[in-house]
Amino acid sequence: METQKVQTCFTITFTQEQYLHAQAYIQDMKRHPRRVFWIGKQGKSDEELVIEQIAHRILSGFYNDDPFNAGKHILRMQSMTAA
Repeated sequence: METQKVQTCFTITFTQEQYLHAQAYIQDMKRHPRRVFWIGKQGKSDEELVIEQIAHRILSGFYNDDPFNAGKHILRMQSMTAA
């Protein structure tokens, strides 16, 4: 199977509640340094980790419990195939 690489940039929105939830999640993960969560995250700031967690949850559909509003958090997406 041939794979392709695509670079994509998202512009997302999030609430203060979502931010605080992600912040608490990152603090909890710090108490578990051997979890798979940390693979590839060495050297990132807490703020980067929080924003990544929010983006992950938005793009994975965790905040999309209403299918008609599923895209409300993603404002813009740009992709390029020559990554």
